[in-house]
Amino acid sequence: MYRPLVGTLATAVLGAAALVTAAAPAGAAPVGAAAHHKPKPPRTQAVDFAGTVALDDCSGSIVKMPTSQPNDPALVMTNGHCLESGMPSPGQVIVDQPSSRSFTVLDKSAGDLGSIQATKVSYATMTDTDVTLYETGSTYAQIEQKYGIKPLELSTDHPAKGAGISVVSGYWKKTYSCSIDGFAPTLKEGDWTWKDSVRYTRECNVIGGTSGSPVIDNSTGKVTAINNTVNENGERCTVNNPCEVDENGNVTVHKGIGYAEETYGIPKCFGTGNKLDLNAAGCTLPKPSGLRR
Repeated sequence: MYRPLVGTLATAVLGAAALVTAAAPAGAAPVGAAAHHKPKPPRTQAVDFAGTVALDDCSGSIVKMPTSQPNDPALVMTNGHCLESGMPSPGQVIVDQPSSRSFTVLDKSAGDLGSIQATKVSYATMTDTDVTLYETGSTYAQIEQKYGIKPLELSTDHPAKGAGISVVSGYWKKTYSCSIDGFAPTLKEGDWTWKDSVRYTRECNVIGGTSGSPVIDNSTGKVTAINNTVNENGERCTVNNPCEVDENGNVTVHKGIGYAEETYGIPKCFGTGNKLDLNAAGCTLPKPSGLRR
């Protein structure tokens, strides 16, 4: 969980940020001369920065649900711990909170196109997951007309172990590429607990400022998770040093390994017009205290 780090690191590293070059988009898997003798590998979608946004201290993305329509208000997704009003407490769920936060829209090469602005926080929590979803004052159609940018779609499938993924940071304008190493039944960091978290292979050596980056499945081009933390120095279950807890209560620490929170369940919680409905069938996002079915 990086937000506390961003403020202290930003001054030191912003000069270096200009030296960070965007990773080349992942192209289709090469096909050799003998390919006709064996099945072709799965097609890989090109992953670039289109659809991502930069926040003042985190990364994020313009996202749509499978049922979202062009004239629906566009949604921006980032981490719960990136919320401008402060990190939600354990058990706290925030809905329909006014917001005027701005997001810098990036083109496919990470160039700044302009900005869009939130009208409210539709949903935010750091319980079970680590996500904030903003409703903006722009529709998907308006964003595409003005900037030529389409949203990223949230997958409704559970991410798969071994899948190739790209963590695309709008804040640093950098892409990290690796695979899903596995899943942590419970991930604990400080006072917070997350469930069924994605564990990266070591190549995704994410840093402060990558919080909220969409994790894109390279085979589908859809968002499968949201980047949120890394164990920085091997400590056990402390802030910026998450630990894994298995079904039997055994604790494991993976120094230098990053994690993300799955997003496949989020679409079931949004209905017509991208309106949040935490009582919708199949919605498992935590609810604010007092909200009952």
